[in-house]
Amino acid sequence: MECTCSCGATSFQTLGEPVFRFYCHCTLCQRFYDAPFGDILVYRAEDVVLPPPEAVIFDTYRPPPNVQRGKCATCGQPAVTVFAARFLPRLVTVPRPMFTPDAELPSPEAHGFYDMRISDARDELPKYEGYFRNQIAFLKHLWLARRSSTKPQRETSLDER
Repeated sequence: MECTCSCGATSFQTLGEPVFRFYCHCTLCQRFYDAPFGDILVYRAEDVVLPPPEAVIFDTYRPPPNVQRGKCATCGQPAVTVFAARFLPRLVTVPRPMFTPDAELPSPEAHGFYDMRISDARDELPKYEGYFRNQIAFLKHLWLARRSSTKPQRETSLDER
């Protein structure tokens, strides 16, 4: 899918399905997105062709610099986040607004850092509170998504076709 900011200066592609999608209510996302929460799609790094370096200005909102959050250098819209945490797969997150409104995307699976929310969410999604619970939930969603993508598909016999 093509991802483009509102001014069109930053664009890049995702190659495949996201690992999962969630809402993040942490204060860093509130600041980065200038919104009550971020609507974020998580991809394996190899499934995203990042924009050229001059198109995005990356910033570290909290040390260590495991997470680099990037905004369009022209319009300032949040564009992409790169995770490079030790012992974890490299991940890239893309905010929902980078996709066209009619893009076919998976539904969000959870609310992260819900204890930092600005307003209540009125849905039935799981809501994780506290740093460690959020980290465990994120890893669980990552592990479950990876597990389901590596399951061997059962072959159907000719009689079942």
